[in-house]
Amino acid sequence: MTNLSAIGEFGLIRRFSPAFLKGLPRGIVGIGDDCAVLPWKKNASLLVTTDMLVEDVHFLRAKISARDLGYKSLAVNLSDIAAMGGRPTSVFLSIGLPARIDVAWIDAFFGGLRRLARTARVRLLGGDTTRSPGPLIINLCVLGRIHPDRIKFRSGARPGDIIAVTGRLGDSGAGLRLLLEERPLGRDERYLVRRHHRPRAHLGEGAWLARHGGVTAMMDVSDGIDSDIRRIMERSGCGAVINLDHLPVSPQLVRTTRKFGWDPLEIAAAGGEDYCLLVTVRPERFEKIGSAFRLAFGRRLAAVGEIVKKNEGLEYRRNGMPTKLGRRGFDHFG
Repeated sequence: MTNLSAIGEFGLIRRFSPAFLKGLPRGIVGIGDDCAVLPWKKNASLLVTTDMLVEDVHFLRAKISARDLGYKSLAVNLSDIAAMGGRPTSVFLSIGLPARIDVAWIDAFFGGLRRLARTARVRLLGGDTTRSPGPLIINLCVLGRIHPDRIKFRSGARPGDIIAVTGRLGDSGAGLRLLLEERPLGRDERYLVRRHHRPRAHLGEGAWLARHGGVTAMMDVSDGIDSDIRRIMERSGCGAVINLDHLPVSPQLVRTTRKFGWDPLEIAAAGGEDYCLLVTVRPERFEKIGSAFRLAFGRRLAAVGEIVKKNEGLEYRRNGMPTKLGRRGFDHFG
């Protein structure tokens, strides 16, 4: 008898999804990308995403404020809309609350969610509330829109494409590790914890990249480069080379990892929850797109690797030499 941990999250999805992907009407995109896509208007498609956060799996209630948790719950869903190049429009919230939870905590949670909703110009339109006999459970569904010709899927990468990211990696993973190990929090450490508690969905960057035909595939970095590049590889039928020493990291991460003897590049590759975008770009277009990106956003579109043929698999390099990661990206069941 095979248990769930043996096949992991990817194996679970591969096990049930084919039956639900058969016979989908034309124009509908289902399981396998950051959002489902539904035909809507002639010049607009509807994007739909949903994400669940479970206490003691996705967050530790004792280590995050209610306001930050409300903010983060929406941010991680907005990031899926960003990954397809879309603009969010509305959100629905279903929440399972322990009966003994304080009403002031609930007010603060909705205050954090409302703050980000105003910034992102999305409206909470409904959902469901119920009592949870155990952990706090939060599930959001976000709707967005995009022109059909601009949608970026995970399946468009081709050998030769440059792999790049739109932001720094590892800050959130280091912030979580600081909390789990109960390390003292100085200025750098507080910065990393805040990056874990208040991620920023790259909505502007996603919409900007979606307008460029040289961008071939896109998704958000939720489970770490190590997990997320594998999803592009599977959907695109390709392999990848990742140069660990090209991963963009913050000075706060470098100083903190030096202090505690951690490997910053390993955290950057496998830490997860950075919620920047992982993109692939045609090599002949990368320099032009990268220069325009720097002008638009004030930072570089960081090249971290290359798409290769499927039979070459996934290879990590450090200082130009093949290497292995000491840890893997996040897998719920692995």
